[in-house]
Amino acid sequence: MFQRYQLSHKLGSMETRAAFTVTPATKVQRLPTRASYERASAYAILDEALYASVSFVTDGAPCVIPMAFARLGDRLVLHGSSKSRLQVMLAQAERICFGITLVDGVVLARSAFHHSLNYRSVVVFGRATELTAEVDKRAALTAIVEHVLRGRSSESRPPSELELRATRVFALPIEEASVKCRSGGPLDDADDLELPYWAGVIPLTLSAGPPISDPLHAPRAPAPAGALGYARRGSLPEGVEP
Repeated sequence: MFQRYQLSHKLGSMETRAAFTVTPATKVQRLPTRASYERASAYAILDEALYASVSFVTDGAPCVIPMAFARLGDRLVLHGSSKSRLQVMLAQAERICFGITLVDGVVLARSAFHHSLNYRSVVVFGRATELTAEVDKRAALTAIVEHVLRGRSSESRPPSELELRATRVFALPIEEASVKCRSGGPLDDADDLELPYWAGVIPLTLSAGPPISDPLHAPRAPAPAGALGYARRGSLPEGVEP
């Protein structure tokens, strides 16, 4: 049912380490006890996230663009219009920052100072490599569709030759990365514990409503099962190698 997602050997191979090497860019300075450099922790968050924010500098000014993505093994794949400024900048091998944050709760403390969020975040730095071989581009684009909804690539038309030429695809190695998370309740000062204010956590989750069919052109198939029970579970389908 699913194609095997595998980029060609021309991208080169790299040794996969269980933990990322800490660099000046990825070293967490503020509350380092919340940091992790474990690859498995980063991959779990990446696979659950629906979109990412890609940051770069263009014409001397910072810019952040939200976009869909997918993880293919130890690389992140990004795509866009062939003439977009991000794609042009990526083709110049400029350094970028790829970030994700999943918010799990609002933390209400007794003091305004100690209000916080429970979250899981990943930041990846690096330079992307353009995928030019058709087989690699198709594999990456299929992975992005599958990342949004597993099984959708077999229930939709694949990119045409024209669409493929109009799209540039890049792979960013996941080698310079860090994870930072917070969980649990408020961390109030001891002197504030007797104050007459409620404190605790409001849990947050990403939930989907019922699918809404195209109102202009009635679909010629029922809503797929994945759309009816949509949830961000992360990971690829069984039998599909990242």
